[in-house]
Amino acid sequence: MKRNKFTIAVILFSLTSMLFSCSPSEQADGHNDFDKKVYNKYPAYNGKLGVVYSPSNTTFRMWSPIAKTVTLKFYDQDLEGSATKTVEMKPSVKGTWFANIDGDLKGKYYTYQVTTEEKTLAETPGTYAVAVGANGMRGQVVDLASTDPQGWDQDKRPALKNLTDAILYEIHVRDISISENSGIKNKGKFIGLTETGTKSPKGVKTGIDHIEELGVTHVHLLPSYDYKTVDETKLDMPQYNWGYDPQNYNVPEGSYSTNPHDGAVRIKEFKEMVQALHKKGIRVVLDVVYNHTFSGDDSNFSLEVPGYYYRQNKEGGYSDASACGNETASDRAMMRKYMVESVLYWAKEYHLDGFRFDLMGIHDVTTMNEIAKRLKEEVDPSIIIYGEGWTANDSPLPIDQRAIKANTPKMKGVAAFSDDIRDALKGSVFYDDEIGYVQGSTKLNDAIKFGIVGSTQHDQIDYSKINYSKAPWAPEPDQTVTYVSCHDNHTLYDKLKVSQPKASEADIKKMHKLTSAIVLTSQGIPFIHSGAEMMRTKGGEHNSYNKPDAVNRLDYDWKVENKDVFQYYQGLIDVRKAHPAFRMTSTEMIQKHLKFIDFKDDHIIGYTISGQPNGETSNDIVVVFNSGKKAKNIAKFIEKGNWKILVDGKKADAKGIKSTSSPVVDAVSALVLVK
Repeated sequence: MKRNKFTIAVILFSLTSMLFSCSPSEQADGHNDFDKKVYNKYPAYNGKLGVVYSPSNTTFRMWSPIAKTVTLKFYDQDLEGSATKTVEMKPSVKGTWFANIDGDLKGKYYTYQVTTEEKTLAETPGTYAVAVGANGMRGQVVDLASTDPQGWDQDKRPALKNLTDAILYEIHVRDISISENSGIKNKGKFIGLTETGTKSPKGVKTGIDHIEELGVTHVHLLPSYDYKTVDETKLDMPQYNWGYDPQNYNVPEGSYSTNPHDGAVRIKEFKEMVQALHKKGIRVVLDVVYNHTFSGDDSNFSLEVPGYYYRQNKEGGYSDASACGNETASDRAMMRKYMVESVLYWAKEYHLDGFRFDLMGIHDVTTMNEIAKRLKEEVDPSIIIYGEGWTANDSPLPIDQRAIKANTPKMKGVAAFSDDIRDALKGSVFYDDEIGYVQGSTKLNDAIKFGIVGSTQHDQIDYSKINYSKAPWAPEPDQTVTYVSCHDNHTLYDKLKVSQPKASEADIKKMHKLTSAIVLTSQGIPFIHSGAEMMRTKGGEHNSYNKPDAVNRLDYDWKVENKDVFQYYQGLIDVRKAHPAFRMTSTEMIQKHLKFIDFKDDHIIGYTISGQPNGETSNDIVVVFNSGKKAKNIAKFIEKGNWKILVDGKKADAKGIKSTSSPVVDAVSALVLVK
């Protein structure tokens, strides 16, 4: 959950992650039939909507079954100025309106204006706009083929054998390059991520080279479609937003382009960014926010068909599972169609490799399954789809239909974030002083084990002792995303600092490393918040969605100051890549090969992986975590012999640090051994 102007207090203390830790009987269903009385009578249209350009003519088709008239207006400018031409669209099939305009309209701006029986609505670029001018107020006719960078037809997504091979790295386009010490010319822009050879004044790699050096497989872009709250005509003024305030879903954000007035520029530069990342062997995931819009009454949805695309409460107003003032209705035919076609458009036109769904629990299971099916069948089976398996508030959508964590078994090819291991590792995101395993708590050990097996079924876990889930919810390990921090709430460093105010920097660093070791050796799909690899701080800010660059930017001096932490992350990633045992592909495989060890010490959690699963070449692997203040010799708990240490409290190295027959796990540290 991460919000726009509608929620400030709610962000910090809403019980989002705990909402679905209770059973369905403990939550109000709240379902009502308001929508059935009004919106289900509208005819659904299965064909193509939006603009189809050719040099000889351009067609426009939009869906508004309640419209009395629809006027298509053309402009020479993206802002201001009067319409140079108006065309009355003709009513067509299934509630659609159509216009065919002869001549070459490339570069022209346009809007639709709907008049209903009650009133004439404001102009809109239309929900299916793929290009807009500054601030997204007018659509633009573009030749998409002309926006392709050189060599785009040869662009290929980097190889990915299994989804569990993915290592996700969440970035904000602006954060990654905006710092003065980034050495990047096009700071805060899509093309800033195309610049190679960039270094900070202290000589460390930055930007795309930094990401490549770290070794992750996927970059997860915070929302980079056209969002509302940054004024694209005033980019010389300080402005910032995460982008969870959707305006034009199928258009790249203009403030990240070098010219927001020309719709073709942002399209081409987004493609150039994807192409550059692909050349580095890095896949690209887009964070999508179909669950709510910036505003309800003034959204492009409402300016075409008022009310239809949203769920209503019992009074007929907007229901609000998003805590942002409205929630969309994915279970209605045309909203489902919109979501499916939108992600397919991004995947095909922009060569994207995955999608992360914000507050996915607001969407229905059927829609998420349709999205996954279409993406994997029509684009690539290795496309990754994951989301937040919860809502912020209750919804009229029945619980058994929601795409929440507990309903993950009903979905195929869709993963959910594990807030179980997130908060078990370092304490609740909502309570500053609450601690987790790495700070010394022994109350959530089963939740840590649950995270280690990727939220799957394992007979050595007591599910009654897990913090939020009381049963395994991931049918297979590739349906869970393992993480400890993201853009929301405190950074990992800040959470450790606020929850352990008396801890030294050295102690904080130990806890930080231990946390990363658990995340990057657990089954499932690991996720890293950008900057965690250099102990990123936001100065204690909980949610920095609209804070200045000084709070949000990546300061590459941290990479120098915490060089050992960066190298530790690098080493952990190398270890994970080198050992398929950490990337098992089935629950059955995990159950057969991963066994927990009873160390008779609540501060120590460990396990063995034997039998060479998933193509593993090592005969045996031992992984041990110690959150206690005393070192422990573990020789008597494991098989005798000579073990190679890959990870300890200070270093991680896939080639090995040293060998020992009497291994010791230090205080507040990890130990990974192979035979």
